[in-house]
Amino acid sequence: MQPSLHKPALVLVSIVILVVGLLWVLGVWGRDKLPEPVINEESMVTYEIIGRSLEGRKIESYTYGDGAKHILFVGGMHGGYEWNSVLLAYKFIDHLDLNRDFLSTDMKVSIIPTANPDGLYKVVGREGRFIPANVSTNKVVLSAGRFNARQVDLNRNFACKWKPESTWKSQKVSAGTKAFSEPEAVAIRDFVLKNKPDAVVFWHSQSNAVYASECEEGVLPATLDIMNAYAKASGYNPIKSFDAYEITGDAEGWLASIGIPAITVELRTHETIEFDQNLAGIKAILNYYSKI
Repeated sequence: MQPSLHKPALVLVSIVILVVGLLWVLGVWGRDKLPEPVINEESMVTYEIIGRSLEGRKIESYTYGDGAKHILFVGGMHGGYEWNSVLLAYKFIDHLDLNRDFLSTDMKVSIIPTANPDGLYKVVGREGRFIPANVSTNKVVLSAGRFNARQVDLNRNFACKWKPESTWKSQKVSAGTKAFSEPEAVAIRDFVLKNKPDAVVFWHSQSNAVYASECEEGVLPATLDIMNAYAKASGYNPIKSFDAYEITGDAEGWLASIGIPAITVELRTHETIEFDQNLAGIKAILNYYSKI
C-alpha cells in the first residue's frame, strides 16, 4: 500500500490549490500573460489588450486599416484629470466604426483611448459618476485622477532626461523609481517598439495648443510638419517648444529620442472634446503621411 499523506499535509495542499485557483480567477496569477489580439476581418479592426495598470485594469488598443503608414493616437495619459481626452479617443473610434472609408488604403491608425485607466476610474468610477476635480493629500493639492495608483505622473516616467522627481506647474511630482518603472508606461513603450508607428499624437487638456516634441537632439523636422499641419487644420495654437517649466521623462520626448515624430494636442478645457476641430487635425496628418 502507498503511504497516506498526513492530515496536516492534506490541509496544506488543499489551501495551496484554493489560493492558486482564487488568484487565477482574480487575474493576479499570470497577469503578465496578455491575450492574443482579436481581429475582426469584416471591419478590419484589431483589438488588443497591450498591458494592465497597477490595479489590473486593461490598457487597450484599437487598430484600423492595414496600410504601410501607421499613426498612433493616445488619450488619457493623465486619467480622470483629463477625462475628455479619453472621450475624444472613443469618439474617434466610433467615427472609424461608422465610416469605414475614412482611411485610405495606404494608412493604418491605432488608438489607445486611455493610458491611465486607474486614474480615470478615480474620477469616473464604476457607475460613470464624476467626483470633484480636486482632492487634498498630505502636503499639496493634486487633481484627482492625474496620477497612477502609485501616485506617479506617467508622463514623467519615460526615458528622455528622466529624473525621479519632476515638475507639474508649480508642484513637484513623482516620476517613479526609474524610467519605465510603471506598467502603464511599459505598455505604451512596448506597443511603440513592436509596431513602430510613423508618428504619435497624444491628446491632453487644457492649453488650446499643439506642441512639438524634443529630447537631447532637438525637434525632428517631421515633428514640426505635423505640428503645423494639425494646428492649421484644427485652429489650435502651434508651439514649437514648451518652456513654462521644466518637463523631464515625457512620452513625447522619449519618442523623439528614438526618431518617431510626436505631438501633444491640448484641448481648450477639461470638459470639451472639440471633435470637429480634432477630426480636421487628424485628416491633416493622415494626408501628410499619405503623400510621403
